[in-house]
Amino acid sequence: MRKLVWTLVGLLAFSTLSMAQQTFPRNGAYDERPGRYAFINATVVVDPQTTLEKGTLLIENGKIVEVGPSVRIPKGTFTIDLQGKFIYPSLLELDSDYGMPETKSEARGRGRSAQQMESSKKGAFGWNQAIQPEMQAAILFTPDTKKSADLRKNGWGTALVHPHDGIVRGTGAVVTLADEPANAVLLRAQASAHFSLDKGTSTQTYPGSLMGSVALLRQAYYDAEWFAKGGKAIETNLSLEAFNQIKSLPSFFETTDKLGILRAADIGKEFGVKYIIKSGGDEFQRIEEVKATGASLIVPLVFPATPDVEDPWDAELVTVAELKRWEMAPGNPAALAKAGIPFALTSQGLKNKADFWTNLRKAIDYGLSKEKALEAITLTPARFAAMEDQLGSLKKGKLANFLITSGDLFSADNIIYENWIQGKKHVVNDLNAPDLRGTYDFSVKGLSPMSLKITGKLNKPEYQLILNDTIKITPKTSVSGELITLSFQPDKKTPGTVRLTGWLKGKNLLGEGELSDGTPASWTATFKEALVAETTAAKKAETTSEMGTLLFPFVGLGNETKPVSETILIKNATVWTNEAEGIVQNTDVLVQNGKISKLGKSLAAPGGARVIDGTGKHLTNGIIDEHSHIALLAVNESAQSSTAEVRMSDVINSEDINIYRQLAGGVTTSQLLHGSANSIGGQSAVIKLKWGEAPANLLMPEAKYIKFALGENVKQSNWGDIARVRFPQTRMGVEQVFFDHFIRAKEYSDSWKAYNALKNKATATAPRRDLELDALAEILNKERFITCHSYVQSEINMLMKVADSLNFKVNTFTHILEGYKVADKMASHGVGASTFADWWAYKMEVKEAIPYNAALMAREGVVVSINSDDAEMARRLNQEAAKTVQFGGISEEDAWKMVTLNPAKLLHLDSRLGSVKAGKDADLVLWNNHPLSIYARPDFTMIEGAIYFDYEADQKKQEKLAQERSQLIQKALSSKAGGASTARPEGRIPRMWHCEDMSGFDSVHSHD
Repeated sequence: MRKLVWTLVGLLAFSTLSMAQQTFPRNGAYDERPGRYAFINATVVVDPQTTLEKGTLLIENGKIVEVGPSVRIPKGTFTIDLQGKFIYPSLLELDSDYGMPETKSEARGRGRSAQQMESSKKGAFGWNQAIQPEMQAAILFTPDTKKSADLRKNGWGTALVHPHDGIVRGTGAVVTLADEPANAVLLRAQASAHFSLDKGTSTQTYPGSLMGSVALLRQAYYDAEWFAKGGKAIETNLSLEAFNQIKSLPSFFETTDKLGILRAADIGKEFGVKYIIKSGGDEFQRIEEVKATGASLIVPLVFPATPDVEDPWDAELVTVAELKRWEMAPGNPAALAKAGIPFALTSQGLKNKADFWTNLRKAIDYGLSKEKALEAITLTPARFAAMEDQLGSLKKGKLANFLITSGDLFSADNIIYENWIQGKKHVVNDLNAPDLRGTYDFSVKGLSPMSLKITGKLNKPEYQLILNDTIKITPKTSVSGELITLSFQPDKKTPGTVRLTGWLKGKNLLGEGELSDGTPASWTATFKEALVAETTAAKKAETTSEMGTLLFPFVGLGNETKPVSETILIKNATVWTNEAEGIVQNTDVLVQNGKISKLGKSLAAPGGARVIDGTGKHLTNGIIDEHSHIALLAVNESAQSSTAEVRMSDVINSEDINIYRQLAGGVTTSQLLHGSANSIGGQSAVIKLKWGEAPANLLMPEAKYIKFALGENVKQSNWGDIARVRFPQTRMGVEQVFFDHFIRAKEYSDSWKAYNALKNKATATAPRRDLELDALAEILNKERFITCHSYVQSEINMLMKVADSLNFKVNTFTHILEGYKVADKMASHGVGASTFADWWAYKMEVKEAIPYNAALMAREGVVVSINSDDAEMARRLNQEAAKTVQFGGISEEDAWKMVTLNPAKLLHLDSRLGSVKAGKDADLVLWNNHPLSIYARPDFTMIEGAIYFDYEADQKKQEKLAQERSQLIQKALSSKAGGASTARPEGRIPRMWHCEDMSGFDSVHSHD
């Protein structure tokens, strides 16, 4: 009878969906019953804040009619008594590829690959394959019964689906996970717009880097705006047409880490878009900065596996940062909730979707409230998808999407029995399955008496037979309703299997079967006692144990608190002023409010000032590295001969340990340059090395520079046959690139000036904003300045002639190893030089380099600085400067200026940096020895009055780091012993970039 009743329930539920399909004919009889059900006596969790004891849920035609403690049930309603059971809203997955075509990425080689300059997509679409706003998930969607069943059994009832391919990914659709045709489960066809910075399956060469992706997306926004305001009269572009159509939809942006959130938020701010950002699960490491963006997040419940550090050699491969992330990542959702950051949780990224619940319970153990957890999988995703009117809670008028469970949804013992979607039942586990767990006296005629112990979860019981209190046998079992079968080998020494079949009678089991020799046998299992719940005290003890502290940045040598500006008086130091006073002895320097306040003898310390004794020590301003590639996630966008639109500020890596290492070498400011893969490279980022701060707080936005390049790297002459497509291929072609781009930039600038001069702009179409030409126009308007990679004199002369003929200036030649040959012409042009102290003979272009180069250029009146172009060399730039004393007889003061005041002049920052002078930034280094000595090291390095490196503090930090590492390894070993899944350490070597290095989207890149 029970089977018949539930069959009728299924038929009625089907009518709920079928009634909505009025335009679809059916092959068979029509059944228009309303599918009206009343679920009574349940604990109904209406929403995270509302729970009804012995509540009633009434549904009809796939929607909720009423919910409450006393609901009038109409006649003819099918009533289901759920005494002792719970009802929850079903889950909404916001980042799903369910029903989407499989995305097959083209294999990308490490580093260089064949070049495809133009889009291969057919039709009147945009120029770049990675920009696909025309894609529509609703059109691509095909229900998948296997995947939907896997999702339903873990509680999901609805999903926001979209193609996970490209930078602009088109629109997403909201679908339910019912096993019905696409038209029946599609709730909203145009539900959302989707973005990322991953070019996806595009085989087009551009973009070839993260910064290129940012530039391409920004240009797409500007192009769409231009198209909407008149561009459509000039060209047909289906991609831009679609882009404008999706702008009003909720916008979702996929990132992979905490810095990606900040990057996406910056793009959104530029275009007035509040993205809902899919994160990487590590935002707790930059929680203040993430909160400041105002962004809402979709957070993956993917936690790092326990590092397998049992082998000491393997353990050496694991960094403290990786150990700390493993330890602290489960606390990420709680940290977001505490910070008041809106977030939803996603299962995306989990290999096994069932781990979602395991990880969610772990997040709850680490401080996430159950109310916030429920909100993050029901109400919040409904709000993000603008589907709150239909989904997310059990309220009148909403879809009848709900779960029937055995108890608390977040309990480890909870069972999801049924997942109702649009009023249709989907069985996950048998609602009426008996609870067989406990111990029994087990008797089989012809065998010795045994005990039967049934443990485990209600829906996944575990069976064990015990003979004479010592011999344990695990039988094979199968349960179907009230029928049970068992088979086992009673004696391992004697072959043969006992096979039994039986049924439940009250609390006992009984039945018949055959012994291993074929003899018929009856059997009974008499209930003895119920299963005693296992204690979770040990688990609680583990999760409430002391957690590690956050570090800024989240690496081993990060700070527990961010350094702050102080009032500091340095007494009795030898001060290298880089001013007319020169080097002064026994002098005091007072720092206040981030600036150098006073210099003099016997200065009085203000109240509360920190006093540092500089007796016998040397105080200088911080070293400035004019040419660096540290703290970057990419260095070259090599896909086009000009990539002036890309910005190094978009790929600043504030977590790079080289920032700290270079502070330890006295460096306080670095210009982060694009590489030398193209004639016109990307825009520089000048940063202060404020260890612990986020990228935006490192940047000096007033320093506006751009990288140009000459020589063999530009024309890719050493790339082989795969690089015979991109112009230029010769040095003559490089010259034409400059002429072409600057002529176009002048025309572009003039068109904007003419438009801005119009009194009535309403009748005119504004010029299309071009980010590449914007940067070049800034050069012509003396708002941005060129630093040019260069080696041989012929090309140095060429660029100066091009600049003179087009009325712009080259600010700096970097490398410039044949600068000594043309130093007089450089001085006449007014260009500075940033060179190496003694690099030569490392490739053909530098075969005529000499170590006297810097001195010879300086004697001709060229402003000369010594740079690193290398993360290791930058730690010893004081020693590189000292080499110019040996090679060329430069004075010690002038040699020091080559790594301080002169680069400040080249960067047009000498009004703030480069010397120890009242009113300038307090970027200071106290050396324990003569700063040009190989024995010199900083006692401290200060930026704007905050000490970012302190030698004594560093020694203590190293000791503490070793202790914490040891503790974390022991914690990992304990976790493994407790049965946690583990991952063998891989050992990642951080990349140290150089000019010619190529950067793709993967974590491992080639090196030239």
